[in-house]
Amino acid sequence: MQPLGRVRSLSVELDTDRAWGAYGSGELLRGRVRLELRGTLRLRALEVHARGRATAHWLESHSVGLNTVYRDYTAYQTFLHRRCQLIPDNGEVTVLQAGRHEFPFTFQLPETLATSFEGKHGSVRYWVKAKLRRPWATVRKVKKEFTVIEPIDINTPALLAPQAGAKEKLARAWYCNRGQVSVTAKIDRKGYTPGEVIPIFAEIDNCTSRAVVPKAAIIQTQTFIARGTKKQKKSVVTSMVGDTIAAGKREVWHGRALKIPPVGPSILQCRIIQVEYSLKVCVDIPGTSKLLLELPLVIGTIPLHPFGSRTSSVSSQYSVNLDWLSSIPEQPEAPPEYSSVVSSSDAEQSLAPPCRSELSSILEGPFFAYIQEFRFRPPPLYSEVDPNPTSDHIRPRCMTC
Repeated sequence: MQPLGRVRSLSVELDTDRAWGAYGSGELLRGRVRLELRGTLRLRALEVHARGRATAHWLESHSVGLNTVYRDYTAYQTFLHRRCQLIPDNGEVTVLQAGRHEFPFTFQLPETLATSFEGKHGSVRYWVKAKLRRPWATVRKVKKEFTVIEPIDINTPALLAPQAGAKEKLARAWYCNRGQVSVTAKIDRKGYTPGEVIPIFAEIDNCTSRAVVPKAAIIQTQTFIARGTKKQKKSVVTSMVGDTIAAGKREVWHGRALKIPPVGPSILQCRIIQVEYSLKVCVDIPGTSKLLLELPLVIGTIPLHPFGSRTSSVSSQYSVNLDWLSSIPEQPEAPPEYSSVVSSSDAEQSLAPPCRSELSSILEGPFFAYIQEFRFRPPPLYSEVDPNPTSDHIRPRCMTC
């Protein structure tokens, strides 16, 4: 048996011309296996594997008499499975002399991949593994992980479409009717990228006898699917609080700004893991549950083209080649509790609100280190002077009209 000491080092190196080192679907994955020897080495084969897989896993417990029974929920989805033989195993022994040896390899990535992700109940990971096989010796292995970012272009009709909605709620306390609260909200499109500002247009009517407080937040929902069962984890990405609205008054938001912090893009093409976003506008009503209005969002990777929309002035001026992912972001401040922007009934139907320890690390995993805030302040919101201003005594138009 050959002593292990003859192999000084075995490593995998990947070639990339990007500072942030991420790959996309359909690209070439190039690299080399580097082998450094102290002396002569006899080996049977040297091969390299490229793998990519999504994994969802969690345990659920229930009591049976005095015993606790755990049920396992696990699911897998493979995105990448390739192998390349650098020194083929043909029954002969290859002799390598002392020194440094490099073996280049190339893999073609599939056209459909999912963005790298690390969550509480699952992950999407990609890696390259080299295996060194020697006669009468254990297999020597080394692994190198890499990141995949699946492009999402928000310059599509579906993601450029405005999103709007309206809801109302009758405030009651001890079976007494205290009046009605209504909210109407609209955003200019469905798709945004990290660092952009979402201008929120909303109208809140407080016809109750007590003051109410409007709020807005971006919610991230992670959904894990295994054995026909779903497990969800919701987190507040960012939020803002509006001015208190006195009893019998109306509040109008003329493009109230809510900036998207560094977050990972939406994951919508994976069967067992999904990452979705939504904008929630809620109104805190004393003595009763919150009034909640939800608008869907998609967080993409390719910003809005400057010529794509009249409202493009609120979008990033970055190019569409993802160069804005080049540096690691600073740690964002802890977001508020999820329960502060979601009604109690809605929280009971989905999940209990996360604790602050979870909120401090909402976006888990190494992938999110590749997302950064934009280096420049976004330009001011689009505006123009109305030649025919509305009189003060005329009720403003509904934002959904």
